[in-house]
Amino acid sequence: MTSFLTHFACLLDVGTPDNAARALDIYNTLAEENAGEDPPSDFFALSIQPEHGGTHLWMHDDGNGDPEALIQFVKRCAAAFGLTGRWGFQYATTATRPRSDAFGGGAHVLDLASGKTVDWI
Repeated sequence: MTSFLTHFACLLDVGTPDNAARALDIYNTLAEENAGEDPPSDFFALSIQPEHGGTHLWMHDDGNGDPEALIQFVKRCAAAFGLTGRWGFQYATTATRPRSDAFGGGAHVLDLASGKTVDWI
């Protein structure tokens, strides 16, 4: 049986180490909301990157991830911390076995101040 997977890895600068710690609470709240969905998505993993001064969040799939959950998390962080500018990420869709039309990917760019999508592909 073929499994279909989505992979991504990206950073978000939330400005301060305090914001990064608060982002973990936002992440946990969103993860609890996701757990109540039927079925829950594969979500994503999150960690604070000390090599970037403790202000950057590293978000990535853990074998398979949910780009929409990532976008919702970034929007919540942007609103909570007053982030501005543009932020984006790329993702790849793959399969565990060769299949026609099973491979692809895309990108998504947000305006952090408004929470609106600037562009996607």
